[in-house]
Amino acid sequence: MGIFGGLFSKEKKESLDKGLEKTKESFFSKLGRAVAGKSKVDDEVLDELEEILITSDVGVDTTVRIIERIEERVAKDKYMNTAELDGILRDEIAELLSENNTQDLADFNVPEGHKPHVILVVGVNGVGKTTTIGKLAAQFKAKGKNVVLGAADTFRAAAVDQLKLWGERVGVPVVAHGMNTDPSAVAFDAVKQGVETGADLVIVDTAGRLHTKVNLMNELSKIKRVMQKFIPEAPHEILLVLDGSTGQNAFIQATEFTKATEVSALAITKLDGTAKGGVVIGISDQFKIPVKYIGVGEQVNDLQVFNKSEFVDSLFKK
Repeated sequence: MGIFGGLFSKEKKESLDKGLEKTKESFFSKLGRAVAGKSKVDDEVLDELEEILITSDVGVDTTVRIIERIEERVAKDKYMNTAELDGILRDEIAELLSENNTQDLADFNVPEGHKPHVILVVGVNGVGKTTTIGKLAAQFKAKGKNVVLGAADTFRAAAVDQLKLWGERVGVPVVAHGMNTDPSAVAFDAVKQGVETGADLVIVDTAGRLHTKVNLMNELSKIKRVMQKFIPEAPHEILLVLDGSTGQNAFIQATEFTKATEVSALAITKLDGTAKGGVVIGISDQFKIPVKYIGVGEQVNDLQVFNKSEFVDSLFKK
């Protein structure tokens, strides 16, 4: 089945369980030590829990919200034993994820009602942006969708070449003008080709240079303007790719990119190599932007649509 090999939900779940293993082990070993010898959830246990959540990169603000919710339950129930803590934490984290706009997606689907659907992908270099685009292209192509890629990260020759390689591997066209060319011209031609060929999806890569934020903002605005010459409402989605293994750094990047452009969805990569999976909870809560995809391994099918109930289940699976 090659790189297009479909995944049954059982295999997907196994991949997710494995990808979150380091986070789960780290979290529960710390939690086990915090409640060792204690039968009741008291202030000391809650202080320990607060520290555990923060060191799992859930983030301070989100941690405070979780602790406050648990304190309310403790106050209401008067007595809560430590054996119940797992279940309560699980409930509160699931609740937090459902309060933002994250939908439980079943699969890689292109929204109906317009064609092509245009996704602008943003994120700093090194987060797995180009790889994420390649994996998205592979999975949408496997669903029978026609995909066009645009190599508008013209700041780095490697990014253009890498996207071309993905295009060859997946069997989708890549619009590229080479290095140091105008990114908006690439975006224009990619959308033009998408319209002319009746593509279902156009995915455009962009340069991620945060040290020149004003330039980044101007560049993304220009890219959007040229796309709108063909499709007035394009891009339909601005997908920010973040590296989950960078923990707090991912929060900083999310802050910068949400200032620079209207990010509408998140992809959080590299969760398999880290114990910082809590970053998914914190970023989702802080920015109220739906997490759409998560990366839990190297294979094409290890990029998964984010399902919050499955994510929480894998995180708390004993």
